[in-house]
Amino acid sequence: MNNYDDIFDTAVPDEQSFDKDAWAERKQAERQAVYDLADATAADVCADGAKFQAYLDTQARFDRYSVTNVLLIMAQMPTATQIKDFDGWKAAGASIKRQQKGFSILEPGNEYRREDGTIGTSYNVKKVFDISQTTARVKIQPAVSTDERTLLKALIYHPPVPIQTVDELLGDAGALYDHEQQVIFVRRGMGAEDIFRSVSMELAHAEIAATDGSYIRDDNAFSAYCVSYLLCKKYGVDVGGYDFSTLPYFFREGDTQFQRAVLTEIRDTAANISARMSRALETRSQQPKEQER
Repeated sequence: MNNYDDIFDTAVPDEQSFDKDAWAERKQAERQAVYDLADATAADVCADGAKFQAYLDTQARFDRYSVTNVLLIMAQMPTATQIKDFDGWKAAGASIKRQQKGFSILEPGNEYRREDGTIGTSYNVKKVFDISQTTARVKIQPAVSTDERTLLKALIYHPPVPIQTVDELLGDAGALYDHEQQVIFVRRGMGAEDIFRSVSMELAHAEIAATDGSYIRDDNAFSAYCVSYLLCKKYGVDVGGYDFSTLPYFFREGDTQFQRAVLTEIRDTAANISARMSRALETRSQQPKEQER
């Protein structure tokens, strides 16, 4: 039998052999460029009300994505609605259109041990494409058939504190989270959308207070306001009354770490409330028809 192993000896010249250090340096530079882009976008977003609202709109569309990835999507493909990597679109039966370039987000990699003994997670740059860059047909999602009562019941599903209705509230507020009494008061007689807007904001206060041992209402008012906006955008409640033209001074002038912490608090709080709503709506959809009367 002939031996052909020798044909591989000269297939790749020695000078083209894999350089692990050079590859690691390229990857690190690629990651750093992505982090720099996210930081620059965050600085723009936190300094301008219109850009901040655009960021919230992007976060509402990609509510399961991290703050950093939403900032990256906003910076590179602000009109994106559905993203996958090359293999993801291939598995979905679609291909990337000619001359379309992917954009970068971050995905979790391996865990590692820091010098102080704590465990961290490394992140890798991942190239993705929006559906508009592919041959996939944009599917018009049918409107979710959720009546107002069902949506409101989902909003208050397993709340972090009890909810109690009252005839009136100070300043004609629609709802109010009382931190001392650990209860949310809701004014009777409001319409469905007013209930959703006001109660979602107070649920946000209660949610934040549950994880903040030094909770102060005024300090968290902006975050709760943004959470309410995100929930309204996701569930189709009118947001015409929300105003981000002037961002709070403490947020606008805060350092990068503080601003990122606020953005993360907004994202995580909205995600927690939305997760409960999704469970409630899913449970509702699985109930036998005869029970829906």
